Amino acid sequence: MYNSGLILEGGGMRGVYTAGVLEHFLENELFFPYVIGVSAGACQGSSYISRQPGRNKQVTIDYVKHQDYISYKNLLLKKELFGMDFIFDKLPNELVPFDFETFNSAAEKFLVGTTDCITGEPIYFDKNDVPKEFLKIIRASSTLPFMAPAIEFQGRTLMDGGIADPIPIRKAIADGVRKNVIVLTKPKGYRKKKSSLSWLPRYVYKEYKGLHTALETRYKLYNETLDYIEELEAKKEVFVIRPSKNLKVGRVERNPDKLTQLYDVGFEDVKESYGELKDWLGE
Repeated sequence: MYNSGLILEGGGMRGVYTAGVLEHFLENELFFPYVIGVSAGACQGSSYISRQPGRNKQVTIDYVKHQDYISYKNLLLKKELFGMDFIFDKLPNELVPFDFETFNSAAEKFLVGTTDCITGEPIYFDKNDVPKEFLKIIRASSTLPFMAPAIEFQGRTLMDGGIADPIPIRKAIADGVRKNVIVLTKPKGYRKKKSSLSWLPRYVYKEYKGLHTALETRYKLYNETLDYIEELEAKKEVFVIRPSKNLKVGRVERNPDKLTQLYDVGFEDVKESYGELKDWLGE
């Protein structure tokens, strides 16, 4: 049983909103005993767990124009739109060092969601269970279909955690979290539309039946999850933090000014509601 938990949605570069929210939490030393994230949420959550103020902004915004960060050249040559080696190796190990020691010794339970390409089911990993390979897990959770090759780990083929469980509220409840704080990356009322290319995965990922089935129905799962969250929110059973402004920032946004604006909205949104959040948590 956990008194409170933090749930972090993905969303590609829209995750800078989450980075702004977490920066305010770090400044106020607000930590949750249970944290779960998928894709970009897992990336942002890791620097929060490692207690590194400013790191998310530095990694996500300051380096976004680097030629190895997002590149259509990479997509053509390596079948990777995002430079995965650059993001999950060179950045944390050399350019903006990640504090592995603090991360591994942190008291919080930190889970990262991935999608099993064969079954289409969500697979969650605890940082304490795979401490030496956790960057690989976060990389798997951030591996977007059509934009990077799947990751092989422990006999499984893994991809973007946002496919099988885009906002893992049910997982948190099942794990015994009493009060869940959810950070979303789209404004209230947003719903995902069925893709006009929903037929494509079954041709591109013929060997991954679970993956292409999950991709085809992803919009339904996402919208059902948002409906469920809004029901819980209406009953004050969860506390939701979401963008107060509908800024036009895409999943692969490369404009530092737009990203900084969304980051600042995240910081200000939680700053404005911080007193209400603390009251709701009973702290």
